[in-house]
Amino acid sequence: MHRQLLAVTLLIAGVPLQAQQAADAVDPEAAAELALEDAFGPLSDAARAALESKREGRPTEAQDWMVAAANPLAVEAGAEVLRQGGSAVDAMIAVQTVLGLVEPQSSGLGGGAFLVWYDAASGQVTTLDGRETAPLDARPQYFQNDQGKPLEFFDAVVGGLSVGTPGTPALLEAAHERWGELEWPGLFERAITLAEDGFTVSPRLAELVAEDAERLSRFETTAEYFMPGGSPIASGDTLRNDAYAETLRAIAMGGSDAFYTGEIAAGVVETVQNAAGNPGLLSMTDMSLYEVRERAPVCVTYRAHDVCGMGPPSSGALTVGQILGTLENFELAGGPQDAETWRLIGDASRLAFADRGRYMADSDYVPMPTDGLVDPAYLSERAGLIAGRDTALDNVEAGEPEWDHAALWGDDTSIEFPSTSHISIVDAEGNALSMTTTIENGFGSRLFAPGGFLLNNELTDFSFETHEDGRPIANRVEPGKRPRSSMAPTIVLRDGQPTLVLGSPGGSRIIGYVAQAVVNVIDFEMDVQEAVAAPHVLNRFGTMDLEDGTEAADLAEPLSDIGFETEIGDLTSGLHAIEITPEGLRGGADPRREGIALGE
Repeated sequence: MHRQLLAVTLLIAGVPLQAQQAADAVDPEAAAELALEDAFGPLSDAARAALESKREGRPTEAQDWMVAAANPLAVEAGAEVLRQGGSAVDAMIAVQTVLGLVEPQSSGLGGGAFLVWYDAASGQVTTLDGRETAPLDARPQYFQNDQGKPLEFFDAVVGGLSVGTPGTPALLEAAHERWGELEWPGLFERAITLAEDGFTVSPRLAELVAEDAERLSRFETTAEYFMPGGSPIASGDTLRNDAYAETLRAIAMGGSDAFYTGEIAAGVVETVQNAAGNPGLLSMTDMSLYEVRERAPVCVTYRAHDVCGMGPPSSGALTVGQILGTLENFELAGGPQDAETWRLIGDASRLAFADRGRYMADSDYVPMPTDGLVDPAYLSERAGLIAGRDTALDNVEAGEPEWDHAALWGDDTSIEFPSTSHISIVDAEGNALSMTTTIENGFGSRLFAPGGFLLNNELTDFSFETHEDGRPIANRVEPGKRPRSSMAPTIVLRDGQPTLVLGSPGGSRIIGYVAQAVVNVIDFEMDVQEAVAAPHVLNRFGTMDLEDGTEAADLAEPLSDIGFETEIGDLTSGLHAIEITPEGLRGGADPRREGIALGE
């Protein structure tokens, strides 16, 4: 291996500069091996090959099954389940429980998830909603001070106020009851072993702990775990979590009831209600009443494909669908480095985000024009706003889609910060699973439950305002309500058969990441690894975000010339995707994160 290729390998593994310099002092081939050992601990030959494929920009290839996720240790756990004949759901449970250990800042038992499932036997797409819920004692003014003013974002996030009822444990069980093949207890074994024996702290986890040390240090239990002895955990450290192992054992033996009742639930509630300086209202009643909702998917047609995902309370599938449905009216002939291409995509996204801000929320609580938002006639009308011009739209407002019944909402400007994780799996039976999973902001509420896991700050995805110009905001806080999300787990089908399984973390930028990846594959004919690694260009609220250090930054001047404000910066997606082709499976893992795609 050449030394410049070694540097790229170390970068993909997330190895800090000091470790790179130390590795560079030895034989390059040996240094690359040592770097991977330092980053993740011992890895299988298959996992090493998958990292090599990602480094070289090639998709992982397989014939029978594949799993793509954000950490090699979690991917290996899922792969072992698939080798045993498990379903995609069985593998997901193994992946998620390991991710909650090795990537705790992004997802886990204390958070929630959305799952999209393609069933090979029936040909049907189903979605499961494991989104967190607001406490029954919450009211619309939940995130306002005594003067009725919205709290500052991190004043609301850090502590118990932001914690919603976790949904992930119930989602794992609900999915397994429907589509699991292997016995439930065995799916937790790998995570339990890693928790008890210890896992190698990855460079990404160590870096994020160091960056967030001030907030993590506010709560004693959190600080003891992430900063033992007062110093942040370091890359290459061995970290054990016996409490997490015990929690997993309890769920393995007693199902999700072991989480939502009894000692584990009591520990969650006590942690939330007694959070120093910022207690919350989560109760044992909230925990015991939690339910997963099975919902119809939201699907749009794009270039003869059906793009299907999660409907409300997620805005993901609707907003991705609106972007693609608007672009359906145009040819993107200029390709991915053409300013006109990005004018169309950027303004289509701005129009979709305007609708998102006004209409999208938990449809169990508020009326929503769900069908109208993705009606081809409506999206053709919206496309007319950007057709026949060569400059950016001067002004963007929500449209007027068809309604089943009337309602008038104010516009929501709530913040959704990036974190989260994504899992894509195809099993040997042809079932496909796309699941985006989160505790919201990095490290969530920063509260570490006695059961060995972080608690979410998902309630800050609600609007802190209750009204806008006298009109109620659809995404305001209400008792038991699920906050709006941007998570967009997606399955793309053609002629009823899945062709692409994908999703990403990234807060409200998830929508742009997923829409761009679909365009990359369908319009620009990129392979799946190229599609997830491609430079990011996206627009949510008017500013065109361009990924620093990539060819996307070269678009700043031409996009400015046609009227866009531009901003160059880091756009750290975490796309994990599987392409299903007549020749087999091809997997892509985002080089901006530590994950891999692995299959056989």
